[in-house]
Amino acid sequence: MSPRRDRPSTDAPRTGARKPYTRPSSAHRTARETLSKRLSAGDPRSDQHPQRRIPVGLSTSSVFPAGVEEAFRLAHEIGYDGIEVMVSYPKDSQEPALLREYSERYELPILSLHAPTLFFLQGLWGRDAWVKIERTIEIAKELGVPTIVAHPPFRWQGKYAHGFVEGVAALEEEHGIAIAVENMYPWRLGVRELLNYFPDHDPTDEQYSHVTVDLSHAATAGDDALEMIERLGDRLTHLHLTDGSGRTTKDEHLPPGEGNQPCAEVLRRLANRGWEGSVLLEVTTSNNAEVRERTLRQSLAFARHHLGHHLEDEVDEGGDVGSTTP
Repeated sequence: MSPRRDRPSTDAPRTGARKPYTRPSSAHRTARETLSKRLSAGDPRSDQHPQRRIPVGLSTSSVFPAGVEEAFRLAHEIGYDGIEVMVSYPKDSQEPALLREYSERYELPILSLHAPTLFFLQGLWGRDAWVKIERTIEIAKELGVPTIVAHPPFRWQGKYAHGFVEGVAALEEEHGIAIAVENMYPWRLGVRELLNYFPDHDPTDEQYSHVTVDLSHAATAGDDALEMIERLGDRLTHLHLTDGSGRTTKDEHLPPGEGNQPCAEVLRRLANRGWEGSVLLEVTTSNNAEVRERTLRQSLAFARHHLGHHLEDEVDEGGDVGSTTP
């Protein structure tokens, strides 16, 4: 997990330019095709020289509609390194005492909390968006969680949206908790896309000290995830490991390897540079318990392999490649 940085990194660009309210829907296709051509033309998968064993956690949203405790149970049984809790309507996602109990019972640290800044959670804790972030910070402080994840504001959120970049910095300074702002995507409306986030759906060009990159969101937006992680440098705090095709208006959250995102390449590059953050699996799984568990096991194996965990196992076990799942 990454410690909070005290001030914005000097490599955080800010152009001051703002995109219009809409753009042609062809924008995401063009970006996707550019990435595909670049990879096909010889942007090779990185060799594996991991500098750090990066932890792989499980987001509680990956077991929806099953509950928070089920996420802890599965993560413990399968062998994940920690949990990201999506703060939502269920009381145990909001209650520090219960979350501490789950963490202790299943021997898993809470790596991060996801603030309830999603569109369908606008009614949770009232309409004041700052309250949602501030209450999540208080839960994090009580539990000793170093990071919360938050979505950028919608354009229609007025003063909250226009003061968001500065407000995030002020809250980080006041509370000592990292607020990792997550990349999102435009809403596609026929031949146009609605650029519904402010200042932008892509937080990499703003002066945030901490950012979360979600690979499914990058797919839907048509953004180049490899360029994003390079632009961010040490400001990248969390990676939501997931996949997407980018060929639908939906945010797919496919298991890694089932879409067209460079999931393996991203993981290898992060491991090779000794990245100090955490990987959190955030995928859509089946309502069938057996299928869900199989997906979570396969996804963990994928993450551990491309992060180079097996290379460490190989050394520890005297030359035999260790299993990536229990």
